[in-house]
Amino acid sequence: MTRYWLVKQEPTSYNWTKFEREGETEWDGVHNALALRYVREMAVGDLAIFYHSGDERSCVGVLRVVRGPRADPNDPRGSWSVKVRPVRPLRRPVSIAEIRSDPGFSGFELLRFSRLSVMPVSSEHWKRILRLSDEDPGSDNRVVTAGRRGPARTTAPRRPAGAARRTR
Repeated sequence: MTRYWLVKQEPTSYNWTKFEREGETEWDGVHNALALRYVREMAVGDLAIFYHSGDERSCVGVLRVVRGPRADPNDPRGSWSVKVRPVRPLRRPVSIAEIRSDPGFSGFELLRFSRLSVMPVSSEHWKRILRLSDEDPGSDNRVVTAGRRGPARTTAPRRPAGAARRTR
C-alpha cells in the first residue's frame, strides 16, 4: 500500500529544479525526533510532495521513495535517510496560503506542525493538493456534475481571495 508524505526543503539550499537535474538524491539531514520517526516509516514506492519552505512556502513536485530508510553512518547525531527520485513537477505550485484558506485541509499536519520537515499526508489531502495544482487560477474551471437526485449543476472550485500564482 502506497503511503503519502510531505518533505520540506529550503529552496536556497536544495530546490526542485536541482533535484530534477540530479534525478535522484538521498533525503537526509533530518534530526527532529518525530520527523525521524516518519523517515523510518517510509517504504519503497511511497510518494511525497516536495515542499519549498522559507520565502516560497509552496508544494512544487511529487517524488517517489526508491530505497527504504537506513541510518546515516556519517551523522554522529543519528539521523536516517531514504533515497528518492522525482516523479513530476506540480502543474503549478500550491501555496501554504491556499492550503490554510481551504477548509478541506482541516487536520493537515503541515498546518498543525509547520516546522516539521517530514510528515505523513492523508490520501484525501494528497488528492486535494494535486487537484489544486491542476487548476489554472486564470481560467474559469467550472465543472458540470449530475447529482444522483436532480439535474446537473455547475460549481466553481474554491479559490482563496487574492491568491497569487507563484512562478519559479
